[in-house]
Amino acid sequence: MTIPVVLVAGFLGAGKTTLVNEMLRRPDGRRIAAVVNDFGAIDIDADLLRQSSDGVVSLRNGCICCSLQGDLMRTLATLIRRQPPPDAIVIETSGASDPAEIVRSLLDPVVYAATPLETAVTVIDARHLADRPALFDDPLWRSQVASADICVLAKTDLVDEAGLAALRAVLARFKAQHLIVDAGDHLSPTRRFFSENEPRVRAPSKGSMPQAADERFETQSWSSERPVVLAAFQSAVARLAPFLLRAKGVVTFTHEPGRPMLFQLVGSRATIVPAQTGPMDRGGARLVLIAERGRLDWEDAARLLDASVDIEPIRSAPSRRVDRH
Repeated sequence: MTIPVVLVAGFLGAGKTTLVNEMLRRPDGRRIAAVVNDFGAIDIDADLLRQSSDGVVSLRNGCICCSLQGDLMRTLATLIRRQPPPDAIVIETSGASDPAEIVRSLLDPVVYAATPLETAVTVIDARHLADRPALFDDPLWRSQVASADICVLAKTDLVDEAGLAALRAVLARFKAQHLIVDAGDHLSPTRRFFSENEPRVRAPSKGSMPQAADERFETQSWSSERPVVLAAFQSAVARLAPFLLRAKGVVTFTHEPGRPMLFQLVGSRATIVPAQTGPMDRGGARLVLIAERGRLDWEDAARLLDASVDIEPIRSAPSRRVDRH
């Protein structure tokens, strides 16, 4: 018995978790296990996905293309021994990961015999690419696209028709048009990425060894047991945004302390929407910040976020934990 694997990659904040969530919610009759790798000490993405499936395994605090690759292989071995075993496995890599090396590992004959790589998918954020065309020259972004069998263009509703046409024209330099699909099309991603037949025959990709994520990026997690003041939090985010690549987490605000909110920042675009209750509904705040190494003053970031914490009715320093990697 073999269990096919779909690998989902993409730059920081591209929309990988949204795509994996859609696969878990529309499994097309399959029992799907998800393996999630957050680049940070707080597993925000794993918490989000556990609301759609109880078959979520988290590889914490690192990059599965580098230091955690052995953990990934052990996790796959554990999954195939489950009773009943899953019908399929989805692996979501960190946005800081170069998937080329993990594709090579999944093509190892021993691994491939049990968990064959069915499709490598890279999610591309259309809005972020339009705002930051320099990404086209980014080695990590290029490797993520080159490693993909299919590229999924996400957030196309945030780009006008002319801008989207221009993006597609440039993307055509990197990938054939028929290999680029819209995230919002009618076809279930599960049906698109998992075939009914034998997995495609592959040849290991060639190229230079990927740069380790922790050589280029660094991450800091911040948490508070108390809610934060909305205006102060927005001010802190505005100060930090120019130095961040990505931020995400769950926050509760003083005006609605019982309503957790999902906060996401990609480039200069921030959103705050209601979070589903469940593992994340713990009150206070939990954030992960990701930046290019040496770009952000982490102590200053912690001070700004500390200042947003509600300290009423007690006048004491906010209760928080900071982890830096």
